[in-house]
Amino acid sequence: MPDNPGLGEQALNKAAEIGLSSQLDEVENLDVDIKTDPLKLVQGEVDQVKIAGEGLVMQKDLRMEELEMQMTSVAINPLSVAFGKIELTKPTKAHAQVVLTEADINRAFNSEYVRSQLQSQKIHINGQLRTIEPQNVDFQLPGNEKVALNASIKLVETGENQQVAFSAVPRISSNGKSVTLENVEYGESEEISPELTKALIDQTSEILNLSNFDLDGMSLQVNQLKVEVGKLILQAEAYVEKIPSA
Repeated sequence: MPDNPGLGEQALNKAAEIGLSSQLDEVENLDVDIKTDPLKLVQGEVDQVKIAGEGLVMQKDLRMEELEMQMTSVAINPLSVAFGKIELTKPTKAHAQVVLTEADINRAFNSEYVRSQLQSQKIHINGQLRTIEPQNVDFQLPGNEKVALNASIKLVETGENQQVAFSAVPRISSNGKSVTLENVEYGESEEISPELTKALIDQTSEILNLSNFDLDGMSLQVNQLKVEVGKLILQAEAYVEKIPSA
């Protein structure tokens, strides 16, 4: 079969690209590549669907450096093709890979959404309930399978700034939907408040929660998490009930 996609494939590719893009706040690059032949298409069979994206910004200002997803043996409603849509007749599974960089996670940490989440909490510090206001959060991926965080936190009531620093090992939870931080080690600064550190640890887990990356009709379950210098690589299975179309 020639590499050049047929007109039917091109129309479906475009419809899926527009449909997926409509669910994202920002898109630097997004390609959908549907492989099949006209006879199979009429019978509602698609050999392969590949999705490749760069610089995709989801809800809560969470950006993915890269997204790759591949599905094989996809069953679709052949009548939907006439309308430029890909309507699945049964759910399918896909292999997916998500790459997040240090800059991506810092962007999320310093977003209005995460700031408001942290500011809405009252935290015990030196026996007093305090409202916190993050001044700067510096998330790092130094290698050695660890993440590190250094945050400057303002105590609203006193105007005092506190530094919180720790490193930890991220682990995938048993359900494959969230990331927990284990083996937490504190920086040179004395731990001023277990509650404040816990709030930042919980927020890190929340940012890395896989449901943040789910698109309409697609949900991810992570099987493997690789921590490299400067980036996190998540290998996942995707459960796909529908492929968004224009």
